[in-house]
Amino acid sequence: MDMIVTPTGRLQGELQALSSKNYTTRYLLAAALAEGTSTILYPAHSEDGEAMRRCIRDLGAVVEEDAEKIVIRGFGRHPKPVKELNVGNAGAVLRFILSIAALLPEEVTFVNAYPQSLGKRPHDDLIVALQSMGVEIEHNGGKLPITLKGGKPRGGKIRVSGSVSSQFLSSLLFLTPLLDEDSEIEVLHDLKSKVVIGQTLEVLRQAGIVVEASDDLMHYRVPGKQQYRAQTYTVQGDYPGSAAVLAAAAVTDSDVKLHRLMEDSKQGERAVVDVLRAMNVPLTHENGTVHVRGNGRMTAGEFDGDEFTDGVLAMVAASVFAEGTSRFYNVENLRYKECDRITDYLAELRKAGANVEEKRDEIIVHGRPEGVEGGVEIDAHFDHRVIMALTVVGLRAAKPIRIRDAHHVAKSYPQYFDHLKALGANVEWVQEEK
Repeated sequence: MDMIVTPTGRLQGELQALSSKNYTTRYLLAAALAEGTSTILYPAHSEDGEAMRRCIRDLGAVVEEDAEKIVIRGFGRHPKPVKELNVGNAGAVLRFILSIAALLPEEVTFVNAYPQSLGKRPHDDLIVALQSMGVEIEHNGGKLPITLKGGKPRGGKIRVSGSVSSQFLSSLLFLTPLLDEDSEIEVLHDLKSKVVIGQTLEVLRQAGIVVEASDDLMHYRVPGKQQYRAQTYTVQGDYPGSAAVLAAAAVTDSDVKLHRLMEDSKQGERAVVDVLRAMNVPLTHENGTVHVRGNGRMTAGEFDGDEFTDGVLAMVAASVFAEGTSRFYNVENLRYKECDRITDYLAELRKAGANVEEKRDEIIVHGRPEGVEGGVEIDAHFDHRVIMALTVVGLRAAKPIRIRDAHHVAKSYPQYFDHLKALGANVEWVQEEK
């Protein structure tokens, strides 16, 4: 399905923020790794969450759910043998489950269901780390399909690169407490998205797992023979998805409130509130509610994008209409997502009329407060974050834009367009042209 986004002058209303996808996937995995029954309250409903639920079911977890909760009876350190696992287009789910599948005694293959998206993403760094732990793996140049031959992973001294993604480290942090040996994990080179590792460590602590982390998050000591504790988890509101709604409110005349966004959240994308504030967007953040009274006027700034990776595209969209030149630096890891979120995204912004340029690890936006022309069809590149961010631009364009394959927004935020429509946005689904 395609989405027609028509320029919209005003947004107004209140929304309950989407539940956090990142926390939901981590809680699902922690619950599956426990022996006993856990409950997850207010889980996110997204394609990523569906992929994680499907995989843990295939591995032997019993999963029951209703509108408000998911109840899981876990498999502990003994997942059920399975021939194939399908993670859909969910990179984090692939990487997390890849380590857990190393516990299987028999061969398992991760299939390539999205060759044009996840199928192009590299996973070499995690594969190399698992191979060093005695796991035999066949792969396609670090990409799907990936087959684990079965065996018993060993703890000990483990090295993993963090220069492409922090998800490789998170994956090992979920696995190593279950091993017989103690483990020491050293992160090589750089560590992208350190704030997301904070979320992983928080979930592990809640699950009763002990991990000693250095202050710089580059070294870890993980005692072996630990057990995940079955318990109840409550999922907080999601900043990455909310970033696009906040950006939409910022670029329009608006009076918008988003609830369930904790001020002290460990989600790095919480920083988008500070970014918008630095761009002189009128807003307050109190008692878990962000209140934006947008007037469409913003000023440019310079921001370290590694602090709010999944909010960068939405903030770039807002800066398209800011006075001056904005710079988002330290964002190279955006190139290794569902698409190249620098080159591919900026190509679509240019089609809409934005003045943007790229460097290897930077996005530079020369703002156009007068707005952009629009009136074009643009490619979503099967990427939910690209879809949400391009919608923000369409709300402020002179002419409507058509976003192809916009249904892929469901990967993280199925209700995104419903929520925007509830605020008054002029958005309409149309069938793809054959």
